[in-house]
Amino acid sequence: MTEYLTLKGKGTNEFTEKKSRFIGRAAPAHTQEEALAFLAQVKKTHWDAKHNVSAYVLRSGEQHCSDDGEPQGTAGVPVLNVLLKSGVTDAVVTVTRYFGGILLGTGGLVRAYSHGASIALAAAGIFCMKPCLLLRAFCTYSQYGKLASLLPEHAAVVDNAVFAEQVTLDFHMEAEKLPDLEAALADATAGTVHPEQIGMKFFPTEVNLHEKCE
Repeated sequence: MTEYLTLKGKGTNEFTEKKSRFIGRAAPAHTQEEALAFLAQVKKTHWDAKHNVSAYVLRSGEQHCSDDGEPQGTAGVPVLNVLLKSGVTDAVVTVTRYFGGILLGTGGLVRAYSHGASIALAAAGIFCMKPCLLLRAFCTYSQYGKLASLLPEHAAVVDNAVFAEQVTLDFHMEAEKLPDLEAALADATAGTVHPEQIGMKFFPTEVNLHEKCE
């Protein structure tokens, strides 16, 4: 399991260039069907637009783009390139154009559609999905205060707590941080608390558009 960048949610932004209105939209899409469904909805919403350019990139390796009537290579490819350069995956981006009557030229179209894609990604927000260990620890009520303090100090996030005859804590954290937590728990509980791994799962960490996963 390796970390990857994806979208936080849906996002929309727009701008005007030489009287043409460009509307950029971005959304998560885990399958080709989801990407095409999003595009269909955009086309339905903007049925009266001159062009609804699109591109998507999936973790499966699938990628696609469409110029939707613009000169070949001036629209879909620039949008796809913005996606690829950002490193974002499982995402679909559309840029709608309402033609304003002034031709932009090849270079102008590339810049406009690239900008439309960029502002759409920024509006959607980006997560770095990191693989984390799912862990469980058992402790006494007298030890609970120590665990409640140590877990966040070591970047562990509690997902669930059950208070019965003893306390059961389910939490997640990045694998490389576990040894330090284990050492701290051993010191704090005289070696009586040992986290056990019960699985792995991706969890999101919000990042800036220009940052990469670390």
